[in-house]
Amino acid sequence: LKPFRFRKQTARQTLQPGAMVVFGQLVVGPPGAGKTTYCTGMQMMLRALKRPHLVVNLDPANDDLPYECSIDIRELVNVEDVMVECQLGPNGGLLYAMEYIEVNLDWLITRIKKLVSDIAVPYVLIDCPGQVELYTHHDIMTNITQQLTKALDFRFVAVHLIDSTLCVDVHRYISAVLLSLAAMMQMELPHINVLSKIDMVMDHTDDLAFRLDYYLGVQDLSHLMRTLNTTKHPMSLKFAEFNRLLADLIEDYGLVNFEPLDIQDKECALRVLGRCDTANGHVMHAEKIEDPSDPVSGLRLFHTALSDTGEPIEDYIERYEERLQAREGDEGEDTPGL
Repeated sequence: LKPFRFRKQTARQTLQPGAMVVFGQLVVGPPGAGKTTYCTGMQMMLRALKRPHLVVNLDPANDDLPYECSIDIRELVNVEDVMVECQLGPNGGLLYAMEYIEVNLDWLITRIKKLVSDIAVPYVLIDCPGQVELYTHHDIMTNITQQLTKALDFRFVAVHLIDSTLCVDVHRYISAVLLSLAAMMQMELPHINVLSKIDMVMDHTDDLAFRLDYYLGVQDLSHLMRTLNTTKHPMSLKFAEFNRLLADLIEDYGLVNFEPLDIQDKECALRVLGRCDTANGHVMHAEKIEDPSDPVSGLRLFHTALSDTGEPIEDYIERYEERLQAREGDEGEDTPGL
């Protein structure tokens, strides 16, 4: 790397005996998957639950933040300055900026420590960049999470968002599942894969070869492969064996499934939050959260994290469709006539 004139690197910070545990979500996914929107909606949900939290923007290219940002990495480095200083393009500039963040991670660690010092059970949402190489085969994000874990005893869960409208195209869906699998293997963290914007795919159910719960479960992809043979598309015929091998690879690992998410739907957001709290262990510390106005807030948090665990996904989707239709009906009534 060329010398980059921003901030001087400081000594590495390590975890001190008796330090508090910090829980958090690392929100990742390709561009347009809804990471920033997810952080905004999750911040509103945590406020409604009266849970103390921080939101950190770790994307040096994101200058439009709709949520209340506690720490903005652009105060340390931003992609625009990198592109001008080093004469790099957008992708190269982002990669350089992330490497700079890795080298100067003490800047972030110091600010997180200061903000969580008075919180009984700190909870941090980290909004990450959308360049998928950072999660699939580059070591930057893995190194950053490992350093945060060492310095703050961070208990991460990676929340990997995938746009649910990709389900209407078999090739894109298989690519999205492979992307999720690669991120799981590379990040080495508890992982929650999420199909976001399911309210949008509900408008295109006629374009889906199967019910939505089939795509959520990622099981028996041979049925999906057979739909490619019926299209008689030249590319489908040419790469039929390659597609079959990809499907076999996914099923051999058997690691990927998805949670449905409509961030505007309270029950959907609670379900995903509950899965995250279970994965990162936050649910086991619910009794430490005290709300003077609600003496059983910790117990309610515990129940929130474990809700819907035994409900079949197809029943859950049916209930969501009913709520979505009711919401759209209410919005239609509120729309004034022309």
